[in-house]
Amino acid sequence: QAQLVESGGGLVQVGGSLRLSCTASLSILVINGMDWYRQAPGNQRELVATITKGGSTNYADSVKGRFTISRDSAKSTVSLQMNSLKPEDTAVYYCSISTTWQRRYWGQGTQVTVSS
Repeated sequence: QAQLVESGGGLVQVGGSLRLSCTASLSILVINGMDWYRQAPGNQRELVATITKGGSTNYADSVKGRFTISRDSAKSTVSLQMNSLKPEDTAVYYCSISTTWQRRYWGQGTQVTVSS
C-alpha cells in the first residue's frame, strides 16, 4: 500500500503563485506516471498535469504556460508550480501516481483558493 503526502496548498490572491509538493512512500523504481488532478465544487475531477517516468510532461489547456510539473526521482516527489493563478483555479488538488503493477494511488488532497 502506498501513501502520498501533499503539501503547499493555501489562499492566494489573483495573479499569485503557489507550489504544491507530493511525496510517495514507494521507490521511484516502481512509479510510472505522476500526476496532479483537481476538483472544484460541483465539478468532476480533472487532470491538470502529468509527468512520465521519462520526464515527458502534459498539461490541461487551461493551465498551459502557467503551471509547471516536475519530479525529484531521488525522493519520489512530484511538484506543481502554479503561477498567474486565477479564481477558476480554486479547487482541491490531488496528487496521483501509477505503478508498475498497474495500480493508481491518490493523495488526500490539498485546498487551493484564489481570491479576487
